[in-house]
Amino acid sequence: MDRLIGRLRRFRRIFILLAVIGPGLITTNAGNDAGAIATYSQAGAEFGFRMLWILVVITISLAVVNEMASRMGVVTGKGLADLIRERFGVRGTVFAMLMLLVANAVTTMAEFAGVAAALQLFGVPKYVTVPVVAALVWLLIVRGSYPVVEKVLLSIGVVYLAYIVSGINSHPDWGAVIKSTVVPQPVASLSYFLLAIGLIGTTIAPWMLFYLQSSVAEKGIPNEQLPYSRADAVAGAIFADLVAFFIIVAAAVAIHGTLSPDRLANMQAADYARALQPAVGPAAFVLFGIGLFGASLLSAGVVPLSTAYTVTEAFGWERGVGQRLAEAPVFFGIFTGLIAIGALAVLIPGVPLVQMILLSQEINGLILAAILIYMIVLVNDRRIMGRYVNGRLANVVSGATVVLLVGLIALFLFSALPGSPLRG
Repeated sequence: MDRLIGRLRRFRRIFILLAVIGPGLITTNAGNDAGAIATYSQAGAEFGFRMLWILVVITISLAVVNEMASRMGVVTGKGLADLIRERFGVRGTVFAMLMLLVANAVTTMAEFAGVAAALQLFGVPKYVTVPVVAALVWLLIVRGSYPVVEKVLLSIGVVYLAYIVSGINSHPDWGAVIKSTVVPQPVASLSYFLLAIGLIGTTIAPWMLFYLQSSVAEKGIPNEQLPYSRADAVAGAIFADLVAFFIIVAAAVAIHGTLSPDRLANMQAADYARALQPAVGPAAFVLFGIGLFGASLLSAGVVPLSTAYTVTEAFGWERGVGQRLAEAPVFFGIFTGLIAIGALAVLIPGVPLVQMILLSQEINGLILAAILIYMIVLVNDRRIMGRYVNGRLANVVSGATVVLLVGLIALFLFSALPGSPLRG
């Protein structure tokens, strides 16, 4: 009897985990979008394995910050933008929302650029894929319920396994990989610091924190199931950065030292897929293309959805996937507007999409520090969190992340000065 009861308890825990799981995995997987793939690929192509140690630091930070957002969503039942407005007032909220709106509009363009580039690898023109995908994403969100949307987005995330396979198939020098992962190897140059900021900005993007907390709050997870929500947030961080790790490794093996700086500066995510083919093989090329399409498709839905949640939360307007168009016009209006802008921008000939993609990651990195400060203040406020305030470790890691970001930004600004020894 005791054995049977023990089994029933284990099954119950598994059932609860499966019911709660979703927001963390969807959010972090969506963060590995077309811009992220381009940024990770550039890190490997330009600096080899020398940025892997930063990824380890980012993974720890992402796990802690995601857990904070998830915990606030469970305990308060409110999104991050809601709490920022209540705690810091309208003026600061408006500034944060404007910055986020600009960055997310550019990021949405990057997602549709990724959709177009992925299928162009297989001979499908962007003038066919982009409108069709835009319509499908719009219909899924506007006509679907939250459980349906969550299941679809989770299933798309399976494509990220393609990058892990591609990285393993590149047959790297694992001794060098491990050394670069555990031993910091910074490069004193402007491009290294800028790319490091972009790496942080694409891995811990501000929109991800807003979306994660909003989706946890909408899911209505009770406090007693908080450990399961935490597990979802941490597992999502580990899986997403494992994918990033293998993208950097594959690009380092296949591309590092083979292309000029000018050629690297103008590469898109699809160009990296083509460049991988000689070293990794045609199968990995196909997998990389499939992964790029799935990643871009996932993020093309999540980024506009996150923006709609965030802005409507910030000003107290009706929101939610389960609402009708007439009940939440601003929510669906923002979502529809971003989808339309992102899709149309990709169809305009001559738009500098590569620069826009990388710029969006750098903007994310720059505003992330401010968003994290908001989060740290909120999650340590006992009037909001009660006994669920941050512990010492979470405060140390999240605070160190802010310090790291500010330090990298300062080094970047110093590097950009005329005559700086770090310039070039």
